[in-house]
Amino acid sequence: MGQDQTKQQIEKGLQLYQSNQTEKALEVWMKVLEKSSDLMGRFRVLGCLVTAHSEMGRYKEMLKFAVVQIDTARELEDADFLLESYLNLARSNEKLCEFHKTISYCKTCLGLPGTRAGAQLGGQVSLSMGNAFLGLSVFQKALESFEKALRYAHNNDDAMLECRVCCSLGSFYAQVKDYEKALFFPCKAAELVNDYGKGWSLKYRAMSQYHMAVAYRLLGHLGSAMECCEESMKIALQHGDRPLQALCLLCFADIHRSRGDLETAFPRYDSAMSIMTEIGNRLGQVQALLGVAKCWVARKALDKVRPPPPCFPVRKASVRGPCPQPWPVLTFQALDAIERAQDLAEEVGNKLSQLKLHCLSESIYRSKGLQRELRAHVVRFHECVEETELYCGLCGESIGEKNSRLQALPCSHIFHLRCLQNNGTRSCPNCRRSSMKPGFV
Repeated sequence: MGQDQTKQQIEKGLQLYQSNQTEKALEVWMKVLEKSSDLMGRFRVLGCLVTAHSEMGRYKEMLKFAVVQIDTARELEDADFLLESYLNLARSNEKLCEFHKTISYCKTCLGLPGTRAGAQLGGQVSLSMGNAFLGLSVFQKALESFEKALRYAHNNDDAMLECRVCCSLGSFYAQVKDYEKALFFPCKAAELVNDYGKGWSLKYRAMSQYHMAVAYRLLGHLGSAMECCEESMKIALQHGDRPLQALCLLCFADIHRSRGDLETAFPRYDSAMSIMTEIGNRLGQVQALLGVAKCWVARKALDKVRPPPPCFPVRKASVRGPCPQPWPVLTFQALDAIERAQDLAEEVGNKLSQLKLHCLSESIYRSKGLQRELRAHVVRFHECVEETELYCGLCGESIGEKNSRLQALPCSHIFHLRCLQNNGTRSCPNCRRSSMKPGFV
């Protein structure tokens, strides 16, 4: 297959893909990959396969094609192609929650000299790096990367990139519990879709609606949250977007849990967990298990006014030790979900999830009066707070414990807005303290 025929078949695949005939598009592109001798065409079709498998949630296949694309870029001996292929490799690892690898490949992208595509793709590299830092709960570096990506978007009039960054910023502020900003940024993304997105994929609208749903739920506006989530899910189902379907199911479950409708929440957590496991989204699995654990704890609280459930036998010994006494069934179910989530959170390296799980464990052991286990989780909770720097450097109180307005300084350290207003500081107290540490670089 020569250059012209390769180009025609790639375009044929794109037309099929855009009309939601994804499997037929994949067949066309795979034939191009098998038969074409045109290196440029092969590179381009590998990029199509990476994107398609990403949107379908086939992340291991996505990674496989990204690796082949790097080999093709090396054959072409072109720095621009190499940058694009390393970015795809970074994105593949980001989807698989291999966040340290993602950061490493992003740094490789930024270190490639003399690339014409640097201005165009630099913002996407910074966005992927920011998502990876957020996955590791390294909040200062995540915010720094998002702001850099936003500057790329503004400097290059790239509204599509700006939309994606706004959604990531919404997720960032949802995690640190500034819910006003958590809503503001996906609303901004939705505005960009309305103003500039006539020719864009509907996934951008779906993505902004999902992040708005998350923020509305956190603010307690459950009706608006449900409405946005339903719209996002509708688009995800139309386009076969499995990753977004899983996120919407998780959001639906959280909404029902917030309403106290635990019987409706449980099956949605199960469905979300099933898809997250299928596609390899381990961080999503952590979030689903955390929601399940909260449901069991809530049900236990509700059952205080009903006859107590039967006792469960002593749990099997685990890395966290055997339970010292028989457990009621609901407590066992909560702790089982927490333990599974904790293993995944540690595997991925997400400190915020570990912090939340230790906090939930602490409340359970406190209610049982088990002081040794309680102390262990209190210690790990405070270690996670220190590791994530989730505290205000002015008042010393935790950030992310409750909804509060936050403000980032130019260095990307975040503080309570009220503390900055009251103290009128012009330089970052966190940076001042760090500069006084011996050997600080």
